[in-house]
Amino acid sequence: MTPTRWSEEKAWQWQRKVGWLRGCNYVPRTAVNTIEMWQAETFDEQTIEQELGWAQAVCLNSVRVFLHYLVWEAEPEAFKQRLDRFLEIAQRHGIRAMLVLFDDCFNKEPKLGPQEPPIPGVCLSRWAASPGRPRVLDRTAWTGLEAYVKDIVGSFGNDERVVVWDLYNEPGMEDMGEQSLPLVEASFEWAREVSPSQPLTVALWANFEDTMHRRFAELSDVISFHTYSPPEEVRETVDRLIRLNRPLLCTEFLCRDRGNTFANIIPIFFQHRISWYFWGLVAGKTQAYCHWSAKPGDPPPEVWQHDLFHPDGTPYDPSEVELLREWAKRTPFS
Repeated sequence: MTPTRWSEEKAWQWQRKVGWLRGCNYVPRTAVNTIEMWQAETFDEQTIEQELGWAQAVCLNSVRVFLHYLVWEAEPEAFKQRLDRFLEIAQRHGIRAMLVLFDDCFNKEPKLGPQEPPIPGVCLSRWAASPGRPRVLDRTAWTGLEAYVKDIVGSFGNDERVVVWDLYNEPGMEDMGEQSLPLVEASFEWAREVSPSQPLTVALWANFEDTMHRRFAELSDVISFHTYSPPEEVRETVDRLIRLNRPLLCTEFLCRDRGNTFANIIPIFFQHRISWYFWGLVAGKTQAYCHWSAKPGDPPPEVWQHDLFHPDGTPYDPSEVELLREWAKRTPFS
């Protein structure tokens, strides 16, 4: 019999066990996307080691990391070995991982091999969807997707280094809409068939009240969400989500030019016992510090959108680093 969604009590037991997760969405500065991050030729252990050391220095205890189906499909065992190595490095720095399996964001038809260089001035200019639009829509391709989910979740489903499974990032993005929902539902079913010890989630990220987002919440063991909104809107979002009576995790935030800053947002998360992951640790080839509205060739902005550190490890804003360290001394769970 396939396990079902966790009870509320089991979800809260998990929350009490893991505590307050404080993390970032992580891609090494040398990778333009997650294909480049995970392919053998460009898997950069030295940079990962260095950067997760910087994360540890500002008291982060988790990272949200995107995997990529195409890399697994090409060499599943070697891919898992690299993932194991990543988790080993993270563990050495006191960091546990939230792993993301699928993603609808950008570049609908990703390809293996050398990735295109970033487009100057453009945020996430070469980000690569996983598995990509054709496979999401073609049910005959789902045999491979099912094998991927079951292999990864089955292999790491009792691994203490993995804290949460985020099965699908922003389903419906790039005009996919509800066409992505069947794969979301299938992903929960496949993952539950291998009985992981960690909770499953898919984040609410756009219209939290529509049918698709309500379905994400119904399926998730713990409730995750994204917000790049000003503080007053974040409070309204949180007020809606706490009614679901499950642990909350904000798996994407930080948009400085909208007032979505560490100083404004973390106090809200602390008040409501919400774990969090801001976007971007180190400024690099993803160019996440650039604004969404920037055009190709625009100079780097004075006010960064995302990211915490310059490539040499110096903080964009030293006061932010001190703030993160101060919050780490506190816990919302008594």
